[in-house]
Amino acid sequence: MRSNMDKLVTVFGGTGFLGRHVVRALVKRDFRVRVAVRRPALAGHLQPLGRVGQIHAVQANLRYPASVDAAVRDADCVVNLVGVLFESGRQTFANVHSAGAETVALAAASYGLPLVHGSALGADENSLSAYARSKAEGERLVRAAVGKAIIMRPSIIFGTDDSFFNRFAAMARFSPFLPLIGGGATRFQPVFAGDVATAFADAVDGKATPGTTYELGGPDIRTFRQLMEFVLKVTGRRRVLLPLPFGLAKLQASVLQFMPKPLLTPDQVELLKTDNVVSQAAIETQRTLAGLGIAAPVSFEDNVPTYLWRYRKFGQFSSGSAPGAPGAPGSENGGHSVA
Repeated sequence: MRSNMDKLVTVFGGTGFLGRHVVRALVKRDFRVRVAVRRPALAGHLQPLGRVGQIHAVQANLRYPASVDAAVRDADCVVNLVGVLFESGRQTFANVHSAGAETVALAAASYGLPLVHGSALGADENSLSAYARSKAEGERLVRAAVGKAIIMRPSIIFGTDDSFFNRFAAMARFSPFLPLIGGGATRFQPVFAGDVATAFADAVDGKATPGTTYELGGPDIRTFRQLMEFVLKVTGRRRVLLPLPFGLAKLQASVLQFMPKPLLTPDQVELLKTDNVVSQAAIETQRTLAGLGIAAPVSFEDNVPTYLWRYRKFGQFSSGSAPGAPGAPGSENGGHSVA
């Protein structure tokens, strides 16, 4: 039987937030990893994750099937993690999540390779959100090309460089309020990037059921309001939590969407109308982290404070004091300043 050291995994989107975690999880299991990206020169930060020669970056663009074909050739497994949170130029939901996913799947199928595809919790062909519809369409096209493909649907993912907790913590530094879109009642099940990466590595390692769609959520379910309250508590900020009706939020998003990195888009407002939690059906059929043997997933309440401290008024020091001084971490009078 071949060892993992003899197996090559091609990862599309390996330089992204989740991609870096997946690459790390794979190299820890001794897989060789070929990272397929549009700009290989910008993938150098991945090299320290593995041994010399264990990680190799190649050029591939989902709009050019020949480059995708070359990236999967001679591999033993394919992982697709390419995704966008908002549309920009040619990087549309349809091009990336649907057509792009199909291109990767067809290339994997042409060589008879197993495929692990990254989707999203809430993927729904009937959704009013173009993001959710494109994710569902991508799943359908992947299944048509590779019937035994394993699909992973994570909820919002947290970790050091996440785009959720960091975004609102940064906003709280300057804005006098945080918006509660739709009143903040939408429920989420934040999942740790490391746990999601383990799930992908398990699938590559043959520990997941072929042809199955897994829903990945963390141990805690919280409303949007509760998550904003948590961000303010961790960062030591006093801010007004302002309920914002969906209609007004969408109007505001119609302007914000033109920012280089939009704080909010109309499509994201549509997404917030639906809970983002693991379904009861997935729980009953063990198509979850627990079903993959990840019995104790990391809680956002334990992990997020380890990186949100940088948004506090005095950073890692609770009152601007040096370590050991009154009011500093480790002192008897330690506490959080409120700004």
